[in-house]
Amino acid sequence: VERIVPMKIGVLLGGISPERDVSLKSGNAIISACQQLGHDVVKIDPKDGISYLLKKIESVDLVFNGLHGGDGENGVIQGLLQSMGKRFTGSNNESSAICMDKRVSKALVSRKNILTPNWVSIDSEEKIPTNIGIDYPLVVKPNDQGSTIGLTVVKSNKELEEAVTLAREYTKVVLIEAFVPGREITVTIVGNKAYPIVEIIPMNDLYDYECKYTKGMAEYPCPAEISNKLTVKIQNIALMIHKLLGCRHYSRVDFILDEELNSWFLELNTLPGMTETSLIPKSVGAAGMDFKMLIQSIIDESLKDSC
Repeated sequence: VERIVPMKIGVLLGGISPERDVSLKSGNAIISACQQLGHDVVKIDPKDGISYLLKKIESVDLVFNGLHGGDGENGVIQGLLQSMGKRFTGSNNESSAICMDKRVSKALVSRKNILTPNWVSIDSEEKIPTNIGIDYPLVVKPNDQGSTIGLTVVKSNKELEEAVTLAREYTKVVLIEAFVPGREITVTIVGNKAYPIVEIIPMNDLYDYECKYTKGMAEYPCPAEISNKLTVKIQNIALMIHKLLGCRHYSRVDFILDEELNSWFLELNTLPGMTETSLIPKSVGAAGMDFKMLIQSIIDESLKDSC
């Protein structure tokens, strides 16, 4: 094992997005790992104001971004860090913006003939089209949120209106997507390597916020029971998407595996959860990498880049 050079690391956590609580959990887990690795850690919560934020960022060697959703994930904070010439973990501002905008990432992926469920999007001024052109059931979700916030599966026109109203509480653009029945799976990328596939088996009908963040509300077989040949194929698709969307250091690519064993791209998370119930630690753990090693690997990846 290479000797770890101690650094002064600022961990971004919390923020003001609807995913603040999840980010606090992720951030605190990252802080604990960094301290165990021997790094000097500064906790940075953007909710405390811009002058505080800039001062804290200036004082560190590297920023580990533990934010989720909102300006922490959509390219805004990444743009700020880039303009300050500060090294940080995770994708840059352009890639972050592309991945946070599900319409854009799905359009780019589908142009490469990678399967993704059919979709339409409607902005805040638009009425719901009378003929969407996609059969029920449908998935309705905010175009730019994570953690299944504001997401509903609908089976009728009446439900559709209610679901769009809910999604609009969180976003200006609502995505209406075909529901693909199948197994929910996810692929972790760290560096240029895809790790064992995790399958997600929720206790509720849907892998919702409760299942994601409550211990015991979902099972996560890893490696998923998928043939070696298909596993490699899906991992290669995930790596291709990671590179296509300009991601760096690490990401998590979510798919549905249908009954014909086709993998359908749902979304790419540039800042996936780093809590004890999160999926990236489970995936790398199946390959023999503990949480501390994961955090150090992400730090090492970020050190390979120019600021």
